[in-house]
Amino acid sequence: MAVIHYLNVKQGDCSIIQHNTGHVSVIDVCNASADTPDARLQERMEKAARQRPSGNYQQKRHPVNPILYLKEHGVSSVFRFILTHPDMDHMDGIEAFFGEFEPTNFWDTNNTCEKEFEEGSPYNPDDWEFYTGLRDGKPESDPKRLALYSGARGQYYNVGQDGTRGGDGISILAPTRELIVASNDCDDYNDCSYVLLYRVGGFRVVFGGDSHDATWEHILDAHGDDLQDVDLLIAPHHGRKSDRCYDFLDVLKPKLTFFGNANCEHLAYSAWSYRELPFITNNQAGSMVVGVDGGTMGLYVTNQTFAEACNSDTFYGDQLKAYYVCRIA
Repeated sequence: MAVIHYLNVKQGDCSIIQHNTGHVSVIDVCNASADTPDARLQERMEKAARQRPSGNYQQKRHPVNPILYLKEHGVSSVFRFILTHPDMDHMDGIEAFFGEFEPTNFWDTNNTCEKEFEEGSPYNPDDWEFYTGLRDGKPESDPKRLALYSGARGQYYNVGQDGTRGGDGISILAPTRELIVASNDCDDYNDCSYVLLYRVGGFRVVFGGDSHDATWEHILDAHGDDLQDVDLLIAPHHGRKSDRCYDFLDVLKPKLTFFGNANCEHLAYSAWSYRELPFITNNQAGSMVVGVDGGTMGLYVTNQTFAEACNSDTFYGDQLKAYYVCRIA
């Protein structure tokens, strides 16, 4: 069974794909730490996450640590780590993550971003220093670094060992070299973000990164035929409004969209609601888990209260360590 996880990691991003090939891909990381929490504190947090709060589900108060999450799911190594673009909410804890899992491959972009950290920043400058060491080719850069572009083909990610199409089912929709150059020129790196199409069991999942309008203009022009009526969308920019055009939704028409955490006034609910497209947020569901098995795609969530509100016949899936909500497709 292939499994897709979209983690509840504060106001950042972290997605995990457990491929049918046995490979594990991790797309971005946030709230990662090598520290092991006190067991009693962890128990209190889990109990609070199960309780029914008033007003909303408030799961953003109970973020998960991707390192611990992966270990709890039996993952000891990562085949590829994909950093969609150089924003700190997509690489928070990257040094600890690499120290724990030693990814075999590292997908990066040829950006020229530089950062300064103000006092009180929620992010660790050591993570930025570690990342730039990987990006700029210093000797401690152990993983194989790849900077890939729209339409790229390569062994393992979309070409099998025998040279036929398939591999891990990942197609690269963006960026292009032109988008990278433009992002470097304007010092705004959302449009240098990776956008990925994952095919598994006849289903299609799009990981949107922080892509903006120029990226989607390219994607629809170059890959639009592959993106009509997709099954699942990981919303660009965590689902934030970000002063953008949402016409791409008229092509994708996703059966379900995952939003990250942000204050509700900053999320683009109306763009989906206007088109009658369903979505759920980390703040409601906690972490979302999608299992693809036997020609079906099923949704599970870690917040039991939300699962019960959606489906009175919910049950706990031991393998996915989450509660069943519904069939997506």
